Amino acid sequence: MPEVTLARVLALALPVMASGVLQAMFRPVDQYFVQDLGAPAQGALGVATMVTILVFSAWLVLSAGTAAYVGRHTGAGRWEARRDVVEQALGAGVVLAVVLAVLGWVGSRPLVVALGLEGVAVDHAVAYLQVLFFAGMALTVAPTVDATFHAMGDTRLPLYLQAGAVALNLALTATLVPVLGVAGAAVGTVIAQTLATGVGLVVLQRRLDLRWSRCVPGPTTPGVLRVGIPMGLASAMFGIVYFLMMGTTLKALGQEVYAGLGLGFGVLESVAWPTYSGLSVAASSLVSRLLGAGDIAGAHRAVRLCLAPAALFGVGMAALYGLGGSTIMHAFAEDPASFREGLRYATILAVVQPLVALEAVSEGVLAGSGDTTKLFVVNVPLNLLRVPLSWYLAVTLGFGANGLWWAINASTVLKVTAKLGLVVHGGWAHRTLPDG
Repeated sequence: MPEVTLARVLALALPVMASGVLQAMFRPVDQYFVQDLGAPAQGALGVATMVTILVFSAWLVLSAGTAAYVGRHTGAGRWEARRDVVEQALGAGVVLAVVLAVLGWVGSRPLVVALGLEGVAVDHAVAYLQVLFFAGMALTVAPTVDATFHAMGDTRLPLYLQAGAVALNLALTATLVPVLGVAGAAVGTVIAQTLATGVGLVVLQRRLDLRWSRCVPGPTTPGVLRVGIPMGLASAMFGIVYFLMMGTTLKALGQEVYAGLGLGFGVLESVAWPTYSGLSVAASSLVSRLLGAGDIAGAHRAVRLCLAPAALFGVGMAALYGLGGSTIMHAFAEDPASFREGLRYATILAVVQPLVALEAVSEGVLAGSGDTTKLFVVNVPLNLLRVPLSWYLAVTLGFGANGLWWAINASTVLKVTAKLGLVVHGGWAHRTLPDG
């Protein structure tokens, strides 16, 4: 592999940032076009976002595990082994999609009720989620397709595919929401992502000479799962923690706080996290390929080159949240209560954005090396801490929604400290991947 430079890091990261922002635009597009349906629709999409985060954890098991192996095999020049991993991961993705379709169709209503939604907001959320679950085959396979391209060092093609998907989704959502309500937003997402994923699969088949008849789970799948499951479980716990806070702290604070959460995740995080994720993917891709090539010193250099710009991007996002929050919320929230709570979210969460950016790169390093168990050990207890801490600050001490958001900030500081410590320690550089 060529020497790792800052220019090379950015060449990998910037397309992923743009692609991630475009992919995340599905949520603000939905929020924008349903705002005329009122605060219940906004709150319903906020809860639905938390559900999709939980579902994403299942997708992440396959995509994270696949990326680690594809990167190692690419760096080592093991082309046949790389093809086997991708074929069997795609087959496992199809199986997962069928399981999620059944569970989602049956379980959407009791889930959103348990999360605290009431009245018409429940119907909105169920209509949205059932469409995503039932017709979401492409949504399940897409992360593995993107992760494969990224691990091979191609971050541009996923960007082009997302650009087309977002443009199509914008047109479809604007057309379908007035006709189908909140469900129309989900239909637009499914159609757009299905077409983008289909094109990605065709390109991947030509590059790797994939054999569709062999796209079934096989001997390499257990190894992929062993690497991916800790990542998936940690991501699932992130979503579960928000579910627990919805059923406790948010429920005690009132329905308008749900709308604030929906706006925060659906709008602000749609720009911030994909930006950080670009450097996370760059770190993961470089680390996995350099370790596959046996270049441990190069892997350490790649990490240092990813951390520095991450801090700068985090400062920029802090400024966006803090200084531009009011303008952004005015564009997405006509309801005064939703605007107030969304702005509160933006102002308080601005404080930790540089740390969140460093956390993202640290996760990319550990994921790319396959050292994912440590991520699980850090993420799970510190995310769980948010549940009692948010109740204590928001309800027991009476700080209201301010206490909720500051509890999230406090746990973020602890997580970043732990993950950066693991990266600096350097044990990840000597991690070997399990055999299939």
